[in-house]
Amino acid sequence: MRVVGYIRVSTEEQGESGAGLDAQRAAIEQAVATRGWQLVRIERDVASGKNTKRPGLTEALVAVESGAADGLVVAKLDRLSRSLVDFASLMERSRRRGWSLVALDLGVDTSTPQGEMMAAVLATFAQFERRLIGQRTREALAIKRAQGVHTGRRSTLDPAVRGRVRRMAAAGTSLAAIARTLNAECVPTGQGGKCWYPSSVGVVLRLTEAEDCARVATRGRLG
Repeated sequence: MRVVGYIRVSTEEQGESGAGLDAQRAAIEQAVATRGWQLVRIERDVASGKNTKRPGLTEALVAVESGAADGLVVAKLDRLSRSLVDFASLMERSRRRGWSLVALDLGVDTSTPQGEMMAAVLATFAQFERRLIGQRTREALAIKRAQGVHTGRRSTLDPAVRGRVRRMAAAGTSLAAIARTLNAECVPTGQGGKCWYPSSVGVVLRLTEAEDCARVATRGRLG
C-alpha cells in the first residue's frame, strides 16, 4: 500500500528545534517499513490544532484523494485533528472516498478489520461527544432565555416599528394581519429582510415581552 505521512507541531519554536517532527517522522517510517508499505512522502505543518490553514494536511489529502497514495498515516491522533468529532468526520470521508486512515497511537488502521473496528469504536464515542455538546448548548440557551437574555441574532428593528406591532397585537389584530400590513408598507424586518410572516411578528412580540420582564427585574433589584 502506498501511503503519505503527516506530521505537525504547534509552535514555531518546536518547528525550528525539529525534535517533535523528527519523533513523528521516525514513528511513521518505522511503521511503514514493518508493514511493508511504500512511503510516498511526508507532509508537515507548523501550526496549532485550531489553525484551519494547514497546507501540509491539504497536500496529504490531495495525495490520497487523487490516487497518488492509498492511505494517510499519522503518528498520533492529536497531530491530525483537534477533536474526536473531527477525526470521526475524517474517517467517514476516507470511507466514502476509498482511502485508508492510520493513527498509530490508537491502533486505527481502516485498511484492516481490527483497525476498522477500532475506528468504529471511536466513531461511536465521537457521536456521544456530539450529543453531549448539543445537550449542553441547549441547556445553556434555555437558562439564558429564562433569564430574559436574547440568544439569537441581534435585531435591528426600529423601536417605533416594534411599538406599533405591540399596539396592533394589543388591539386584537392577528399576527397574520400585522404581517400583511408591514409587507404592504415595505417595512424591513429586524434582520433586514423584506418579508414578514406571522412567526416573525411573534418573535418581535416575544422579544419585547422578554425585554420588559428584564427591565422590571432590574428595577426590582435596584429598588
